[in-house]
Amino acid sequence: MIDRLLADAVLLLHGLFILFAVLGGLGVWRWPRLAWLHLPAAAWAGWVVSAGWICPLTPLENSLRRSAGQAGYGGGFIEHYLLGLIYPEGLTRPVQVGLGAGVLLFNAVLYGWLLARRIRAARAPVP
Repeated sequence: MIDRLLADAVLLLHGLFILFAVLGGLGVWRWPRLAWLHLPAAAWAGWVVSAGWICPLTPLENSLRRSAGQAGYGGGFIEHYLLGLIYPEGLTRPVQVGLGAGVLLFNAVLYGWLLARRIRAARAPVP
């Protein structure tokens, strides 16, 4: 029972990490210091997806599921849980690389906009 709960916790953590990596830059707008956590997370997620690696959380979840008497799964988290939601049929390596680059590009544009905004605010005359 404990291993199943831990596997579910790892699954939840994994999903939250993916959301944070993709959308965390939006939080930086409100909390600029969050960038110290978000930038490495986005870089890691973009690299893992682009390189075709499996995140270390996937084997951990599978190991916990097997310890709980459940079947693990092959492939990675995204393939198992999210493929039907976010990846098109017939996923190819170039599409996968493009998705990883898209995560990085989205966040680079967002950070560029936030940085430009801060620079403009710093240069604005104080009333």
